[in-house]
Amino acid sequence: MQDNIVNAVKEALEKSKERKFKESVDLAVNLKDVDLSIPKNRINEEVILPKGRGKEIKVAVFGSGETALKGKNCADLVIHPEEIDKLAENKRQARKIANEYDFFVAEAPLMGRIGKVLGVILGPRGKMPKPIPPGGDPCPIVNNLKKTVRMRSRDKRTFHVPVGTKDMSPEDIAANVEEVIKRLEHKLERGIQNIDSVYVKTTMGPAVKIKLR
Repeated sequence: MQDNIVNAVKEALEKSKERKFKESVDLAVNLKDVDLSIPKNRINEEVILPKGRGKEIKVAVFGSGETALKGKNCADLVIHPEEIDKLAENKRQARKIANEYDFFVAEAPLMGRIGKVLGVILGPRGKMPKPIPPGGDPCPIVNNLKKTVRMRSRDKRTFHVPVGTKDMSPEDIAANVEEVIKRLEHKLERGIQNIDSVYVKTTMGPAVKIKLR
């Protein structure tokens, strides 16, 4: 299957016209024989891409003390506990942060407070924080999240997953694609039999089908 993926990626890149911005490369996945009206059957997975995202991914840390200090070395934003209530009072700012940052990490004792105050904003976006121990170093988690993508089908049989950017090599993009497909197979009850088709495409380019079998 690896050769099929590399060939499909190369074709998608070759067919994509030059643009004035860096295009993303995405997978379009079509499932079959999966009842997505049942929540437990829906796909909601995070995958660490072996070759990275190919673009900047922003991560924010909720923390105090040592966690906040260490977070400044790797996170794009550090939010102190006293700022949580301020965000609750300023919904516009809270929504802006929720939209601007891709992932959130928080000290475990703050999780309840964050859920109560910001859950209504972060929850629907699938961005509730990853918990870490008090005083823990958030950087290992942050660094992994910067290479992470989220697969979410919700109740639709077709969904998209970013797997890189157009300036990455076809081989690196293909390695990311393979990792996503492997995770998807593992998650689905009947594995590859529950995948109807998979296409790879750049943001503005045509879709190219990947031969899975």
